[in-house]
Amino acid sequence: MIESIARHREEFLTYLKDQNYPEDPAELYEPIRYIMELGGKRIRPVLVLLSADLYGADPQSAMPAAMAVEVFHNFSLVHDDIMDAAPLRRGRQTVHHKWDINTAILSGDAMLIEAYRQLEAYPPAVFKELLMIFSKTALEVCEGQRYDMDFETMDQVKIDQYLHMIEYKTAVLLGCALKMGAVVGGASLADQHALYAFGINLGLAFQLQDDYLDVFGDPETFGKQVGGDIIENKKTFLYLKSLELAREDEVRELRDLYSIKPRNPDSKIKRVSQLFESSGAAEAAKTNILDYTQKAFNHLEGLELSEAKKGDLRDFGQWLLNRNF
Repeated sequence: MIESIARHREEFLTYLKDQNYPEDPAELYEPIRYIMELGGKRIRPVLVLLSADLYGADPQSAMPAAMAVEVFHNFSLVHDDIMDAAPLRRGRQTVHHKWDINTAILSGDAMLIEAYRQLEAYPPAVFKELLMIFSKTALEVCEGQRYDMDFETMDQVKIDQYLHMIEYKTAVLLGCALKMGAVVGGASLADQHALYAFGINLGLAFQLQDDYLDVFGDPETFGKQVGGDIIENKKTFLYLKSLELAREDEVRELRDLYSIKPRNPDSKIKRVSQLFESSGAAEAAKTNILDYTQKAFNHLEGLELSEAKKGDLRDFGQWLLNRNF
C-alpha cells in the first residue's frame, strides 16, 4: 500500500473509532456498529481524503464527507445482502442473518440518514455543493441495483446495458468520493469534473477486473470464492461477451449451463470458464480493463496540480487494480 493511502486509511480508521452511536435502542445501533467494524479497504473514504489533500485541505476537514461516503456504502451493502439473501459479508454473518430482516432494513435506513447528517458539519455553501453530488450519486446507486435485479430475469442483456449498470452500482461512488474531496479542498469546477471522470473510469476498470478475477483469479489473492458469479448465473461482461463472440453451438451450451444450479458446481465452473476463454471473452475483458484504466489516467492530464500530485492519483489507480490477472 502506498504511503499516502496507508496514512489516509489510518486517519480515517481513527476517526471511525471515535464515532459514538447511542446505546439505546440497542437493536437499531448495534447492527450499525457491527457492519461499520467489519473492515474492508476503505477505498471510498480514502479517496475523499486523498482528493482533499491534493488541494491543501486539512484531512480533518474532509473527515465528515469521507464518513458520509463510507456510511452510505455500508448502508447499501446491508440492503444488498438482504436482496441477495447473502449469508456472509467479509467472511462474517450479514446483518440480516445475525439479527433479522426487519432489523437490517431499519438499521440500514438509519445509516442512510446518518450519512446525510455527516454533511451538516460544513458551512452552507459547501454543504449545498456536497449535498447535490451526494444525492445524485445515492439515487444512481439505487438505479444501478434495480438494473442488476432486472438483469436476473431478462433473457437479453446488452453489454452497454451491463456497463451502464456497473457504472451506477459501483463506479459513481468512486467518482463521488473524489469530487466531494475536491469540493472540500476548494478545487476548480474543471478539476472536480476531471476527478469525477477519473473515478468513473477507474470504477469501471475495477468492476470488470472483479468479474474477470471471479472466474480466473487466485482465491487466496482475490479473497472470494472463484466461480461465484457462474454458480449464481450472473450475466457479467464475460458471459455477455461470450454470447457475442462464441460459435452458435457454444452459445446454446452456455445458455443451457446458465439455466441450471447443480448441487456440485465444479464441472459447470470448469466448462463455463473454458467457453469464456475459447470465445475470446476473457481476452476482451482484459483489453477493456486496460482501456478504462488508461481513460481514467487521461483525465488526470489537465488537472491544475503538480506532476507529483497527479502521480499520487496514478499510484492509487495502480494500487486499486493491483490484483493479478
